[in-house]
Amino acid sequence: MIYDIIIIGAGPAGLMASIFSKGKVLLLDGNQNLGRKLLTTGAGQCNFTHAGDINEFLTKYGKNGRFLKAALYNFNNKDTVDFFLENDIESIENENGKIFPKSLKSTDILDVLIGKCKENNISIKSDRKVKEINIKEIDADDFNQTRNLFYVKTNKECFTAKKIIVATGGKSFDQTGSDGSMFSILEELGISVESLYPSLTPIYVKNYKLAHLSGIAFKNAIVNLYRDNKKIESNIGDILLTHKNISGPGILDFSRYVRNNDLLKINFIGVNENVFRNELKVNIDSGKDKTVKSVVRQLDLPNRFIDQILEESNISSELNCSSLKKSQFSEFVEKVCNYNMTVECLGNFNIAMATTGGVKLSSVNKKTMESKEIKNIYFAGEVLDIDGDTGGYNIQAAFSTGRLAGINASK
Repeated sequence: MIYDIIIIGAGPAGLMASIFSKGKVLLLDGNQNLGRKLLTTGAGQCNFTHAGDINEFLTKYGKNGRFLKAALYNFNNKDTVDFFLENDIESIENENGKIFPKSLKSTDILDVLIGKCKENNISIKSDRKVKEINIKEIDADDFNQTRNLFYVKTNKECFTAKKIIVATGGKSFDQTGSDGSMFSILEELGISVESLYPSLTPIYVKNYKLAHLSGIAFKNAIVNLYRDNKKIESNIGDILLTHKNISGPGILDFSRYVRNNDLLKINFIGVNENVFRNELKVNIDSGKDKTVKSVVRQLDLPNRFIDQILEESNISSELNCSSLKKSQFSEFVEKVCNYNMTVECLGNFNIAMATTGGVKLSSVNKKTMESKEIKNIYFAGEVLDIDGDTGGYNIQAAFSTGRLAGINASK
């Protein structure tokens, strides 16, 4: 049998692509059970999108957000909520804008997607790991204007299609099936692929001194990233210290830019350094009979963290403000506003929630999701060089690009 479309990968992108595809459609997945990664999202509660204006959505994918404009405008977060509501799944929004099924069960979301595929008579074959894709050119006049036939070889059998949609994800959580093996297959075909790095992952730093402060969090901290003595990125977000690394949304969302040996300068107070310096000096000068510790503990920072910075600044707990040296004062301000951390490594793909890198966006038509390099190959989801912030943005991108790929591959 020659299928009109073969869709490779039954995650959120592949399932949505299947739902909106027409003709003889085959959905392949390497796992025995479909949607394994989807089931893990939101700790099993499935944070499947995020609230907010769609224009704000475009800012949540780093520098590559503009690529998603057509996909997100054609199927936005409200459309996603409505899609599931039409299929009897109500949603709820938490205080951070994350949207979940009201049941808080990821299985409900997956059941709808699989059910819609079956309604559309999509052929589904699981436990079919794709090993190879070959292309045979066909005379267009002899084969309904189609220039290529795709031969998809799996661990069990081969399938043939006029078009394919690749929705195999990135390289994170390989135990769920997104092990990155598809990228070498695509490169052999001549598809351009950007290097892969973990994203939405904690950052490990060299000579980490804050392990004993595990559990302390900072609201709206400022993180500046330096490479080769040049500032290249900046971010504002919540940071969490753990016993092994630094984490929290402000770090996870920023990790897409970070590489080994980069320098992070963290402003824990989240206030302009000069403003902080001047306000602290006033407090120190007006509290000459008080200890420095008692004055700085009035800052909007955790006391245990303050004590650590005092120690690193060589300021004893008994030192009076009147005896504080300028060098000690400057050192304290510097460590609160520009705490240096050298990156040892990112959390690996086993703990990263997403992947930076993938199919090069300049090689894909963003209005159709079709490859510019090989006609009739389409891409959807995280196999593309797109990774969103934590909070449902990646699944929304998967839904939106999957739908767009399915519609256009069916034309």
